[in-house]
Amino acid sequence: MTETKRVVIVGGGITGLAAAFYLQEAKREHGLPLEITVVEASDKLGGKIETVRRDGFVIERGPDSFLIRKKSVERLARALQIDDQLVRNATGQAFVLLHDRLHPIPGGSVMGIPTELSPFITTELFSWLGKLRAAGDFIMPRSRVKGDQAVGPFFRRRFGKEVVENLIEPLLSGVYSGDINYMSLQATFPQFVQAEKKHRSLILGMRKSKSKQLPQKDSHSSKKEGAFHTFRNGLSTLVEALEAHLTDVTFLTNTSVQDIERTGDRATLTLSDGQVLQADDVVLTTSHRIAGDIMKRHDILQEIATIPTTSTVAVSLAYNADQVVQEQNGTGFLVSKKNNYDITACTWTSRKWPTTTPDGKVLLRAFIGRVGEEHFVEYSDEQLVDIAKRDLGKIFTIKGDPDFHIVTRFKKDRPQYRVGHKERVAHARAQLQEHFPMVQLAGASYDGVGLPDCIDQGEAAATRIIQSFS
Repeated sequence: MTETKRVVIVGGGITGLAAAFYLQEAKREHGLPLEITVVEASDKLGGKIETVRRDGFVIERGPDSFLIRKKSVERLARALQIDDQLVRNATGQAFVLLHDRLHPIPGGSVMGIPTELSPFITTELFSWLGKLRAAGDFIMPRSRVKGDQAVGPFFRRRFGKEVVENLIEPLLSGVYSGDINYMSLQATFPQFVQAEKKHRSLILGMRKSKSKQLPQKDSHSSKKEGAFHTFRNGLSTLVEALEAHLTDVTFLTNTSVQDIERTGDRATLTLSDGQVLQADDVVLTTSHRIAGDIMKRHDILQEIATIPTTSTVAVSLAYNADQVVQEQNGTGFLVSKKNNYDITACTWTSRKWPTTTPDGKVLLRAFIGRVGEEHFVEYSDEQLVDIAKRDLGKIFTIKGDPDFHIVTRFKKDRPQYRVGHKERVAHARAQLQEHFPMVQLAGASYDGVGLPDCIDQGEAAATRIIQSFS
């Protein structure tokens, strides 16, 4: 009879919970002798996912949605029988703030790359010289760079400085809260590398793949469907369902891993409360910095431990509907660096996600801080609310104070996927394979920061463990 395999998952965020889920499913379905433990340093599960439900509002402190075309969250929701609670975002015009004006993002653009010429020609986001320079993409040869390169220089070569600064940079940097001048193209937007390689022109390449990149119109409606999903009562719905479902899993919260030793083919984990756990397999889903700290004594994972992080702040403001007057009918805007604003983006949450807000109310979510401007994370809640109100008040009319506010600080927790990121991660995994082959890395620091990316990594880690039984 096969001996029981003991698995310890370090970190109870969505990656760790997904790994635990798929291990438990395999245990139940195939009768595998598995003992699963999740060790979480904080007092709650879910990691960055945290929904506040207050006075009829549904307010996210962390991520607020995920891309529908990435299917792992929907698949997990279906397995948990909560897929009937999924809702799409309401579609509407998104803007870029430039020179104190909100400019509509040109229709048909895919992450800032035009696929329809008419909206691009008529937009006031760019000068005619900037538009002519961007049209050079049609004749620009393929990049001769071998290996990885930075996002910023890649797009400036194809479209010119103006289009990058006024549109592409606000769009792309927002996804990773990073600086596109150092951001790895291979690790963040490899589809653009493939489009250039296959079609030479990015405009032509993204136009041909647009049907795969963007949601289609409903066959019974002329209205375009939203590209994002969330749960009617917030993303914590997913975490709560996982907690309720994972009855074969032992959770150790308020507990951290201090050290991992190798004992033959097994790992010995020393915990902060003095416990010692023996494990046949370990899945490290913590941030890269914490993974580096755990392995520091063994001089392993020290290169990835130095991956830069950045800090940002999110400020949610709840108002009565008559307190906020905005002429533009949109769902949010991004802020070009050319503006003298501290906010970097704003989601008109009550319009984009109508299920989050009671009738007669408005919910706004502003983001403050970017790479090089991380001091805001140390400001008081009152200072941050004042900054958000001041900057938003330059764009539309806000009367009086909000009913309440919620401030969330993301302090040094946004990993920066810089040039060479994939090679650094591959090297770290090779180190583990040599010295700690029973330990795996998974999570937002490595192979994608979105919820589907993290779930995919958790499932992949579980699959590798399950396959070891065969």
